[in-house]
Amino acid sequence: MPKPKSSAKQGPNKRLLPGKSSGDICVLFTCIGRRVSLLKSFRRAAKQLNLRASFLGTDITELSPALQLCDKRFLVRPISHPRYISDLLRVVKAENVDLIVPTIDTDLLLLAENKAGFEKLGCRVLVSSPKVIQICQDKRMTYRFLLKNGFDGPATMAVQTALAKKGLSWPVIAKPWDGAAAKGVIIVNDRRELRILSKHIPNCIVQELVRGTEYTCDVFVDFDMEVRCVVPRKRIEVRAGEVSKGQVVRDDRLMSLAADVISALNAGPGVITLQCFLEADGAIKVTEINPRFGGGAPLAIKAGANFPKWILQELVARKPRIRFDGFKDGLTMLRYDAEVWLSR
Repeated sequence: MPKPKSSAKQGPNKRLLPGKSSGDICVLFTCIGRRVSLLKSFRRAAKQLNLRASFLGTDITELSPALQLCDKRFLVRPISHPRYISDLLRVVKAENVDLIVPTIDTDLLLLAENKAGFEKLGCRVLVSSPKVIQICQDKRMTYRFLLKNGFDGPATMAVQTALAKKGLSWPVIAKPWDGAAAKGVIIVNDRRELRILSKHIPNCIVQELVRGTEYTCDVFVDFDMEVRCVVPRKRIEVRAGEVSKGQVVRDDRLMSLAADVISALNAGPGVITLQCFLEADGAIKVTEINPRFGGGAPLAIKAGANFPKWILQELVARKPRIRFDGFKDGLTMLRYDAEVWLSR
C-alpha cells in the first residue's frame, strides 16, 4: 500500500496567502446547489482549527439550498455564458477570496483554464489541470489513459465499431462519451437495439457491461500533488447518479489501485473520486474518474478522513498530519432529504 511521501518543498504552496493571517480565510464554493453537508464540514473544520473563516457560494438561482447557508451568496450567470469567469473574478477580488472549491463537473475546465487569473488575485483553485479534466470528462480518453498506464477498465468503442465487432458480449452499455450523473445510460441487449437506441443518445459510445460490487474511492491529493489518503466506499444504493446509501470498506487493493491511478493521472489538488467495480474473480475495473468532491464525500469525512480540515490547514501553511488509512472501517451512510425554509 502506498504511504504518504514527506516533502521538503518550500515554494509558493508553503507560504501564507498574500495579506492573510493564519486565522482569517475566505472560501468560495461555485455552483453550490445542494452541497449543504460539504459546506457544513468546512465550517466544522474551521472551528476545529480556530480559524476566522467565511464561506461564500455562487449559483444561478436564489432557490439553492446550500446557497442560503453561506455567509454571503452571489448570483452569477450560467457557466455557458461568456462572462461567467468574469463574474467569479469580480467576487474573488471584492471579497478577497483565498480558495475556490468547485462542486460540479461543468465548470471544472473553465476554472482550470483560468486558474492563473485567480492566482493573480491571491486565490487558489481546487482544480486539476485542463489536460486531466479533459481525460476525465471524455470516457474515450479515460479508457485510453487506463490502457496506456496498465490499468483495467470496461472496453470502450464507437457505435459503428460495436456493430461490426464479431463475438461482442451482450448486453452492453450505451452512453454519451461526455455524460455525467448516469444521464443517457442505457443497457442494450443486441445489435438491433443498439442501432435504434444509439440514435437518441448524443455523442454515443458503447462500453462493456461490468458486473460486480461498485465502489467509489475518495482520493485526497495535497497541494504538493501527493496522494495522502484513499477511502473506498461501497455504493449500496444510487439515486440520480449520486450515492444515497454507502459503506466505508478498508480494502488495501482498492486503496493502492486508486492511489496509483490518480498519481499516474497527476490529478489534484483536492479530492478526486474514482469509481470502480470489484468483479467476482477479483479483477478491479475503473469505470470513471471525477476530479472534484463527490456527492458521497461526507461519508469519508465522517469516517475520519477530514478533507476540509486538511485543505484549510494547507491553505494557512499548517502541515496536516495524515494517515493513508486513517479512517473508520465499516461506517455506513443512509442519506435523506432535508429542508431549508425561506420566508418573504
